[in-house]
Amino acid sequence: MTTTSPKARGPLSGTVLAMLAAGPPGSGGPLAPPGPDTDPWGEDHQLALHLCYELHDRGLPGVDPDWEWDPALLAFRRELEQPFLAAVRAEAEPVRPVGAALERLLIEPADGTGPSHFLLAEGERWQAREYLVHRSVYHLKEADPQLWMVPRVHGPAQAALMAVAYDEYGAGRSDRAHALLFARMMADLGLDPRYGHYLDHVPAPALAVVNLMTLFGLHRALRGAAVGLFAVVEVTSSPGSARLAAALERLGAGSDGTLFYREHIEADAVHEQLMRRGVVGELLATEGELEPDIAFGIAATEVVDDRFAAHLLKHWRAGRSSLRSPLPDGPGHAAPR
Repeated sequence: MTTTSPKARGPLSGTVLAMLAAGPPGSGGPLAPPGPDTDPWGEDHQLALHLCYELHDRGLPGVDPDWEWDPALLAFRRELEQPFLAAVRAEAEPVRPVGAALERLLIEPADGTGPSHFLLAEGERWQAREYLVHRSVYHLKEADPQLWMVPRVHGPAQAALMAVAYDEYGAGRSDRAHALLFARMMADLGLDPRYGHYLDHVPAPALAVVNLMTLFGLHRALRGAAVGLFAVVEVTSSPGSARLAAALERLGAGSDGTLFYREHIEADAVHEQLMRRGVVGELLATEGELEPDIAFGIAATEVVDDRFAAHLLKHWRAGRSSLRSPLPDGPGHAAPR
């Protein structure tokens, strides 16, 4: 469960928080939908959506669990989802056939400029700590959003998907669960590893990455997109994980501070094959009509990932914190008097 109650970032998230704080769900009327001028990429919209989704994950402090299926809140969530999905579709450029789209992801550009490249080449410790805070919104739950896919694919594709998920949760060893390894990494770098602790620090671009995963996972109609998203995560993870492990080691992380990414170097090299051939390949062979949705999921993932990367690099290259509230060692942090 999120450790603290987050603060509203505008009328949408304020509406959700006020509803949830009012007590058990009642029989009230529908909520006013977001206005036409609402930015679906904005702080208020993304936090409101994230709060709705957390009711399906670990919940929110002091919130009655019956809110998860409250009709009024579900209708409001749908009004948040539709413009977000439309905004993603407007920027996504699906590539078909899907095999070609995944092959393209395997080839990294020689002049890579993403956050892992930056952290390895010139990153400072405060920037690495910020990166972990951003990613904690996802990695402290690791593959939870993807598990909603399991009952929606069948046969060999389901078996391959479960093989990947089994590793994500420690392959039968709770101490090797990837979410726990990420928490240990945060602690090694002096961060609080509690679930949801940094939610108020994390800006919209990082929330959008996780919100897209949950959106795809929760809707059976988007199961093909969910598969495409998960494929991108596994296909692109290994090289970036190698850079991040090296960067963290360079910046003084201990063994716990690099284990999460070192684990992903080897594991995701195997997962890449399982996802490409065992999941995507099998689905295309048995349910070829899903190819446009899988292609969209791949392209949509690139949209949110690119937006997140651009946010980080814009702030870091300017010497500014990329968080809504800087950490104690970050620029702009006000020292206590």
